Amino acid sequence: MARPALEVADILRDHGPAWREANRKHVSLDQLKVMSAIERCRTAALGGHVARCENPACGHTAIAYNSCRNRHCPKCQGAASRRWLAEREAELLPVPYFHVVYTLPSELRDIAYQNKRVVYDLLMKAAAETTLAIAADPKRLGARIGITAVLHTWGSAMTHHPHVHMVVPGGGLSFDSGRWVASRSNFLVHVNVLARLFRGKMLAMLMDAHHCGKLKFFNTHAGLADKRTFKRFIAPLRHIKWVVHCKAPFAGPEQVLRYLSRYTHRVAISNRRLVAADGDGIAFRWKDYRTNGPGRWKTMRLHPHEFIRRFLLHVLPRGFHRIRHYGLFANAHRAESIATARALLDVAAPAADPQKQSDAAPDPRALPRPCPCCGARMIVIETFTRGCEPRWRPTPSRVDTS
Repeated sequence: MARPALEVADILRDHGPAWREANRKHVSLDQLKVMSAIERCRTAALGGHVARCENPACGHTAIAYNSCRNRHCPKCQGAASRRWLAEREAELLPVPYFHVVYTLPSELRDIAYQNKRVVYDLLMKAAAETTLAIAADPKRLGARIGITAVLHTWGSAMTHHPHVHMVVPGGGLSFDSGRWVASRSNFLVHVNVLARLFRGKMLAMLMDAHHCGKLKFFNTHAGLADKRTFKRFIAPLRHIKWVVHCKAPFAGPEQVLRYLSRYTHRVAISNRRLVAADGDGIAFRWKDYRTNGPGRWKTMRLHPHEFIRRFLLHVLPRGFHRIRHYGLFANAHRAESIATARALLDVAAPAADPQKQSDAAPDPRALPRPCPCCGARMIVIETFTRGCEPRWRPTPSRVDTS
């Protein structure tokens, strides 16, 4: 019988208690809640249901435990991603889309970690304002564009590496909304122009935040609370090159959706990258971006406590929005802007799914996914509460002893 796949939840259940005890004074309430949620996800601790295939000839029956729905849980992001993509699919425009990445310099990462809510928010704002300003410049594009931005805080090895991924359509609306202005084939402008403007905006925002007392500093960075010391710390960053990437445009809307499905609801490490775990270490696959070709995928082994520490580095403050829309895609006027763009591009809105417009009320007992054996509907026949096990039990299979 095949061994069950290794999961982050297994690591937290096995090594979490000892890690909590060893880091009692250095772990936040948000981190503790994430650990607890992942450890209990899809176990009897959260309750669940029993579902049976409505096809009498099949009768396949399965127990399913409830998910924690925590946004840091590797097991809970698939369904959330599918729901989000279904909403975004109807908003895609028939134009090239570009992938732009803004990265926070390594010199600012410790400050960002000590001030997650403030600095992550400024990082996303500075990146968005840079892109919108370049697009609005009459010498560049002279148009209002839309942006979907996603914050990531990790590198492949789960180190702290804050950066913003953006999907930007290749064009926008003219300022009078009377025509669609298409961008050049290699995006709006050279990345060096984006990097310089991004650097200026981000540093100005940090100085303002420091002046307003919004930044806190601890341990070796405690001296940065002094205004002059902080200015001296910031000064060299005005002269180094900040990293901004702009990748080749996607081939079409399908590629955009595939990209979004990989990035929007990703967590620091997926269960698929875990290789092995024991009392001495956790082995997982990571991508070395300094190497090209298939050899860039390598295996790293960390002590369980270091693995947990790195995983929890990326717990976001409660209520922080890591997926944001700017410009034409801002929530306040997204539908109107997309409708205007479609009219100017002379394309019809996507046809509504007739299955979603059915007059018949859906059966609340039916699961969204069909029976894995015959494809018929799965119907919930029992629900059980947190901490309880279902009354239904599978019938033991007979063993032929003849």
